Amino acid sequence: MKLVVVACLAAVAVAAPQFGRQFAPETRPDYRHIAIIRDNRQDNGDGNFNYDFETENGIIVNAVGTPGSKGQSNIQGSYRFPLPDGTVAEVRYVADENGYVADSPLIPTPPPLPAHAIEQIRIAEEQRAQGIVWDQYGFRVNRK
Repeated sequence: MKLVVVACLAAVAVAAPQFGRQFAPETRPDYRHIAIIRDNRQDNGDGNFNYDFETENGIIVNAVGTPGSKGQSNIQGSYRFPLPDGTVAEVRYVADENGYVADSPLIPTPPPLPAHAIEQIRIAEEQRAQGIVWDQYGFRVNRK
């Protein structure tokens, strides 16, 4: 009986799919190692650091970090990489106490607000400046 159980467990182990193996880079037909042609790093140990590196396929990354006012690292940097059409994508960013802000022509932007929406925002700002207040149901709150 024990032999049957062991044989069943062995069969299940052999038949089990090899998770992750199909995703291993070396199993992809287009996989090749990319050489790093430049790699400069400096960390002063006090929160100040910088690094930049470049790969043979055109990826360039750089960043400069300084200690932030709230214990975080403030980082300014950029990265560039080639796109399939031959152009180069570039993203510049700042990460600090205000969050992460990226700037790139690749980042989609919303369409401009229509004129009537801009007018409504202007009216609301005027009413707020006059001290007019509205409740959560849209009714004006009269304060005396």
